[in-house]
Amino acid sequence: MSKQSDQVKRTRDLYVKAEKIYPRQVHGIFARLRVLSVWALLGFFYIGPWLTWNGNQAILLDLPARKFHLFGITFWPQDFIFLTVLLIISALALFFFTSLAGRLWCGFACPQTVWTETFIWIERFVEGDRNQRMKLDKQPWTMEKVALKTTKHFLWLSFALFTGYTFVGFFSPIKELTVHLIEWNLGPWEMFWIFFYALATYGNAGWLREQVCLYMCPYARFQSAMFDEDTLIIAYDEKRGETRGHRKKNDDEYKLKGLGDCIDCKQCVHVCPTGIDIRKGLQYECIACAACIDVCDDVMDKMGYEKGLIRYSTENSMKGKETHIFRPKTLLYGGLLTGLIIAFIIAVAIRTPIEVDIIRDRNSLFVETNEGLIQNIYTVKVANMDQADHTYQLSVDGLTDMQLEGDVNFAIQSGGTKTLTYRVAVDPADLKKRASTIYFTVQSNEDDSIKQTQESRFLGRPLGR
Repeated sequence: MSKQSDQVKRTRDLYVKAEKIYPRQVHGIFARLRVLSVWALLGFFYIGPWLTWNGNQAILLDLPARKFHLFGITFWPQDFIFLTVLLIISALALFFFTSLAGRLWCGFACPQTVWTETFIWIERFVEGDRNQRMKLDKQPWTMEKVALKTTKHFLWLSFALFTGYTFVGFFSPIKELTVHLIEWNLGPWEMFWIFFYALATYGNAGWLREQVCLYMCPYARFQSAMFDEDTLIIAYDEKRGETRGHRKKNDDEYKLKGLGDCIDCKQCVHVCPTGIDIRKGLQYECIACAACIDVCDDVMDKMGYEKGLIRYSTENSMKGKETHIFRPKTLLYGGLLTGLIIAFIIAVAIRTPIEVDIIRDRNSLFVETNEGLIQNIYTVKVANMDQADHTYQLSVDGLTDMQLEGDVNFAIQSGGTKTLTYRVAVDPADLKKRASTIYFTVQSNEDDSIKQTQESRFLGRPLGR
């Protein structure tokens, strides 16, 4: 019976309910940087759909039309390579900054961190700081408690719905979406994604919070593979801080009592959004928000001690060894990242919003006309990938006195394609070999920079062979 009772107890411990974390408000340089990051990222998110470029929405990921508008540049499914390179750049940037400076992404730029921080601000505004929130949750339900909780969740839901509406505004024209929303005439998919994203924001940032970081995010699990002894982490100076113990502010003899600088106030635990004790060493739950650094520096300042008991450092530095910023891992990540960014910028800069495909008629090698000329037939496919309509002119060169038969001037609407057939004839006396390279050029009449040249093969029998 005793063994069965112990087994039941162990089972209960495995499924113990997670304790609610009440992070305390903190002030300091890293807190200010975090606030600045939240304002910058949320500002871009909420203002982004309203930015215009040449009279059009600057950022519009138009999935039904299969085109993405980004500040005057239109990307089509044919430009998928750019998205692939951009994702690779993002991954390399994450690897590079993680190996160099730890989990900066998690602490200052991750959407989960940014929106959770905002929801905590709202909660703190309505219910007060840490002690007030803890007291409110412990007290029985009263009209005041119902009013405070209702107000908080109303603000959370309103903010979440506004977030969902803004998110859909990146995929559906925001002005049209606003009109449809006011008239309550939203399409089914727009309605679904507004409420889905709002629910995800409300659930993740309002309820789950640190649980997303601890149990749902894969980054917390594989980050250790990118850490080494020269990676910048948040560390507690155990040699200086131990042994912990309470003491009075003006106690100058605490070291004679065998105490370190840590007064065991537990403020570093109270401000941690994941509820860990950084004094226990590096833990995967730490998101490197640096709140513990700010609050510990504040306590050290009040006690008259040197700041930096908890600080950004490296394992080598904590051991008294030299830290190496430039090492094979960071040089490799940095070199690849720099190269890809440069290549991406150049590729976008030289990209022309037109695509031309030349398909030679394979049913016959060539045709001899009544005039004695050698003729080849080509199918030309042209796609207008610009935001504006264009008229184009087609020309061909590569051989002497080439005769081009077909509509050399044509118009294509924005996002449209056109397939045309052309016949190219050459005097056999001008052919020097059976297969010659020729070049088709399609150029916009409105913009000389929109031009693309594609090569093809011209087949024929040279005169006298």
